[in-house]
Amino acid sequence: MRILMVSDVYFPRINGVSTAIMILRRELARAGHEVTLVAPDYGACHVPGDGPGPLYRVRSRSVWRDPEDRRMSWRALMDLAPELARRGFDLVHVHTPFLAHYAGLAYARRLGVPVVETYHTLFEEYLFHYVPLAPHGLMRGLTRALARLQCAQVDGLVVPSHPMLQRLVEYGVTTRAAVIPTGLDLEDFAGGDGARFRAWLDIPPTRPVLLYVGRVAHEKNIGFLLEVMARLTQRLPEALLVIAGEGPAQEHLRRQAETLGVAAQVRFVGYLDRQTALLDCYRAADVFVFASRTETQGLVLLEAMALGVPVVGLAVMGTAEVLRDGEGALIAQDDVTDFADKVERLLKDHAARHELAVRARAYAQTWSAPEMTARLISFYAETLEARAAGGLSRTGSAAAAAARAESRS
Repeated sequence: MRILMVSDVYFPRINGVSTAIMILRRELARAGHEVTLVAPDYGACHVPGDGPGPLYRVRSRSVWRDPEDRRMSWRALMDLAPELARRGFDLVHVHTPFLAHYAGLAYARRLGVPVVETYHTLFEEYLFHYVPLAPHGLMRGLTRALARLQCAQVDGLVVPSHPMLQRLVEYGVTTRAAVIPTGLDLEDFAGGDGARFRAWLDIPPTRPVLLYVGRVAHEKNIGFLLEVMARLTQRLPEALLVIAGEGPAQEHLRRQAETLGVAAQVRFVGYLDRQTALLDCYRAADVFVFASRTETQGLVLLEAMALGVPVVGLAVMGTAEVLRDGEGALIAQDDVTDFADKVERLLKDHAARHELAVRARAYAQTWSAPEMTARLISFYAETLEARAAGGLSRTGSAAAAAARAESRS
């Protein structure tokens, strides 16, 4: 199968969508399929994760209020269409709902092939942070209407978790859908040297380390983790929170740490190389902490567990499907005191932490990338068959898929 992927984001922009695309490109190639990716040009000399298959970089410019991201040139996207048409593809897979969505539709019409789209992000919960003056009710309504419209324009939807699918059904989406999480390439999480990372940051070997990895953005609820640190350090003053990532909330969080009196117990280390320093960072941690309420999956939770780092986190939206209490993680209530108590318990009870770490590694094995990719390939095949038959089955709709998931729970 020849697959054309289109995305408004990819490495060197580090986030869950970039990681998901990288894993899919690699796994689909291993399964004998050819994947071509169209993504923004970030002007970087070295782009990690380029992976197998052709990669077309499209001229782009920075996005207002979010300089990490890029807006691709529509003219450049359309100039690429004849070249893509000459290559020929069986299916278009879109990963983001911005210009990539509309370019993917245009490419598919020209190629005469179906379009699948992965709904990676719950934008309804994100926009409030970036357009704070707009009425929340208006923004929520516009976001849901756009989601319904865009989902109706594609032949199939891939959703990372059942809670995310249920949310789309509540929006009124009826497009044929499948829940297929991003799998973890376990070969990528077999190394790492925690002692090396601690030495790099001059962290004593016995100092308790909490770790957050991900985008430093308002919707990630990192401020909650700073409040946890303020509570925790009253009893464990030597505890340290390492925040690995970058984003628009960083300066706000630095000021919050100062206000809470925990600036000396928080280290912002920026983005780390996924193949070296990030593995060391995970290995250096005693507990991985995660409090986002808007994740559609939360791949970093599985990355931490694969490296034997137990998790304390909130089970909300997609993370509710990833986290299993006692299976490498402790699920905390959405409450600073309860969250801090669970972290403290793990930091003080070495035996319990070790047992949870062992369970974490075993649990992460059940989220293998080859298994999830095989499910995606099946969905591709079903989509092609439905298109060839001249229609899409109602029993494959988003509502039906959500109902089946509910009946199994």
